[in-house]
Amino acid sequence: MYYLNNKKNNQQNDKSIKWIERAVQIRRVTKVVKGGKKLSFRAIVIVGNKKGEIGVGAGKAGDVIGAVKKGVSNAKKHLINVPLTKNNSIPHKTLGVAGAAKVVMRPSAPGSGIIAGGAVRTVLELSGIQNILAKQLGSGNPLNNARATINALNTLKTIVQVAKDRNLPIEALYN
Repeated sequence: MYYLNNKKNNQQNDKSIKWIERAVQIRRVTKVVKGGKKLSFRAIVIVGNKKGEIGVGAGKAGDVIGAVKKGVSNAKKHLINVPLTKNNSIPHKTLGVAGAAKVVMRPSAPGSGIIAGGAVRTVLELSGIQNILAKQLGSGNPLNNARATINALNTLKTIVQVAKDRNLPIEALYN
């Protein structure tokens, strides 16, 4: 009985969080089969709550709506938490890689906004970051660039986390 109640609470919590979904790319793809070509759609979807949680997913289906639904479901399975500073920026410079795509990100001064393009910009907006400099290097593929951004955001650490990993007091890091 406890399991059922706990499951209900998790479902209610998931619905109480306001998720923002954006499709970065919807593309027609074909597969050659015995009878000819089979047409389907691929959707790259980014899901975030603008409070530090973000996920990227891809879905394929025979229609666009089905592909987007699968992409949203996939993105919610791969959510990460992003540490934000009080200026809604990132704590330090970072680099993310996915395939041939590389994304370099640097914290920026308050009021500078999101200086990035393409799928990287969408990921940063939906994660809640407001002041950042980002540059795509290598591939222009939106899925790999979004995944490289997620990879970079996943490597971020706060000062508290670094002090805990090194078994030092926080004051020792400032010396």
